[in-house]
Amino acid sequence: MLAEIKNGGDVMAVEEKKGILLETGTNEFEIVEFTIGTVHYGINVAKVREVITRAPVTEMPQAHPYVDGLFTLRGKAIPLVNLPRCLNVQTGAESRNIIVTEINNYNIGFLVDSVSRIHRISWKNMEPAPEVGDQSRVVGIVKMKENLNSKKADKIILLLDFETIIAEINPEINAKLTTFDEASEDVRARRSGIHVVCVEDSPLLRELLVNTLHESGYRFVRDFNNGADAWKYIHEQAEKDGPVEDRVRIIISDIEMPQMDGHRLLKLVREDERFKTIPFILFSSLISEEMRRKGVKMGANGQIAKPEINQLIGMIDDLIFNNKTQV
Repeated sequence: MLAEIKNGGDVMAVEEKKGILLETGTNEFEIVEFTIGTVHYGINVAKVREVITRAPVTEMPQAHPYVDGLFTLRGKAIPLVNLPRCLNVQTGAESRNIIVTEINNYNIGFLVDSVSRIHRISWKNMEPAPEVGDQSRVVGIVKMKENLNSKKADKIILLLDFETIIAEINPEINAKLTTFDEASEDVRARRSGIHVVCVEDSPLLRELLVNTLHESGYRFVRDFNNGADAWKYIHEQAEKDGPVEDRVRIIISDIEMPQMDGHRLLKLVREDERFKTIPFILFSSLISEEMRRKGVKMGANGQIAKPEINQLIGMIDDLIFNNKTQV
């Protein structure tokens, strides 16, 4: 994770450190703040490898319109996305920095005007983005106070849906989110009675995920765009007559979401005796070895890095029908 960003140098200082916030399920996270034009944006620190000054780029024939070309970092060629062009923003200023990311096991750089600092905030303070059109790439809004004595937010930071941007550039991701092994009618029949709770904040990925689960035979899917609403629903189901497993048989959750993240949701589920045996799968672009260890420690039954939907469906089958407790 990024430990420090220092302005004024040729390369912004980036340091690896072990994070504890997601491990303990405190519902906090860190974002790197950057600007494009006059607008402030943010990206989860867990997705960022480092921040560098603008590097020379080699153009690629027939590249996606958002991609300027390739730049080299430590001997590795990495695609560079021109984020102002992607967002259709005319800045009038020179974009000075590249945010180098690792998302969905895919390394990619994003050209931005400038990178300022890191903020540690609670997911409770991240509001879901208002629906302002199908092309909006904003998944959350954070209201920041520059002056602690001020009662009003001094600026708004927009959290971008980087997974969707990458999916637009790399069609292989969409393919993996919609491709699964064909199952027999018997298997599909068994899947049809299972009630799945699915939590994913990206509208595009949530729609692809739910549709693919339906097509695979899992007809009962209740989806949410944040952990808080999912937790409220799960809690409500426990108040009804009969076993809660009849209405919540398995939970699939992203990690980073507004209001409540997936690790916090997992922690609440595992601490409640009524839900302790319900299988819980983390399906996220943030799954790394460190994140995997955290998920296991907190009680996840399985963890899969997006966009491997076929692996996810196989894991659901193993946990529900093959009596596995950990995959």
